[in-house]
Amino acid sequence: MLALLLVALSLGLSNFAAAIGLGVAGVDAGTRLRVGLILGVFEAGMPILGLLLGHSLIRTLGGAAHWIGAALLITTGGYGVLQSIRSRAKGQHAAAAEDGRPRTGRLLVTGIALSIDNVAVGFALGAYRVNLAAAAVTIGAVSVILSLAGLELGDRLGTKTGEQGELIDGLVLIAVGIAIATGIL
Repeated sequence: MLALLLVALSLGLSNFAAAIGLGVAGVDAGTRLRVGLILGVFEAGMPILGLLLGHSLIRTLGGAAHWIGAALLITTGGYGVLQSIRSRAKGQHAAAAEDGRPRTGRLLVTGIALSIDNVAVGFALGAYRVNLAAAAVTIGAVSVILSLAGLELGDRLGTKTGEQGELIDGLVLIAVGIAIATGIL
């Protein structure tokens, strides 16, 4: 069980880091719910998908899974930075929804990007005969807890950074993508 908790913690750290960036723009109850659900479902669901798909997907994705996730995060972050720069020039906040919360589509892309390498984790968990339901619940719960903690930290940082929140959000996603690509996360 300790090994499973350590795996869940390791997988959830990227969500924690990304959630800090998401929280900088401001957090309300709806944002907490959406981020917790989306990131938690993807973190818990991708290992199950990996276990179900087995060797064929692992051979196909191989070492490219973390590169794909990293590229998606860097692209999403780059888009956020670009939108922040454009909106600053126009005097509006275009990277987030009207109320300052991140758009659900962007959260979905972020969730996929952060958890795509978890497909391989699911296959490994099956090889070690870990109870899949226990693994999914543990990984999902740790992910939700770390995501919510990251949102709160980001929200506190956001109140100090003011209108720079959207720019910081994009830069944090780029940094998380780079950290995943280099193997830090």
